Amino acid sequence: MTMLRKILLLLLVIFVIIQFFRPAKNLSDVFQANNIETKYPASAEVKATLQKACYDCHSNNTKYPWYSNIQPVAWWLNKHIKDGKKELNFDEFTNYDQRRQYHKLEEIEEQMKEGGMPLKSYTLIHKEAILTDAERDAIYAWIAAARADMEVAYPKDSLVRRR
Repeated sequence: MTMLRKILLLLLVIFVIIQFFRPAKNLSDVFQANNIETKYPASAEVKATLQKACYDCHSNNTKYPWYSNIQPVAWWLNKHIKDGKKELNFDEFTNYDQRRQYHKLEEIEEQMKEGGMPLKSYTLIHKEAILTDAERDAIYAWIAAARADMEVAYPKDSLVRRR
């Protein structure tokens, strides 16, 4: 057997073995009592937009594509989802203190305006997650309304982070 065949066979064996090591999936069938919409209700349009463009990485319930069952892709997706939830989790939003909620809403708007969200790597495969101007405007309006509600309930200087 040539050296190339041995290397290819070894890689194939490794590939098969790693298929047995799978990360836990980000799936929840429980009502998310701390979801952002329990405190800041969104229109059906905004809710649908968040679900198609944000919730796979920023909630407790990811819709997994078929290729998520192949290693090492599943590990990469799992890390991506963990990082996304660490930065912002819509299902845990009301657990954040008021200042952090306010700041996260600012960051959502900023990221969208700068083209940082949804990620290009996500929209390459999930074309439905590419946002139209109307969808962006609807999210911006929803964010503005939520921030206005916060400003009524709390003094604005207590919400804005000092730099």
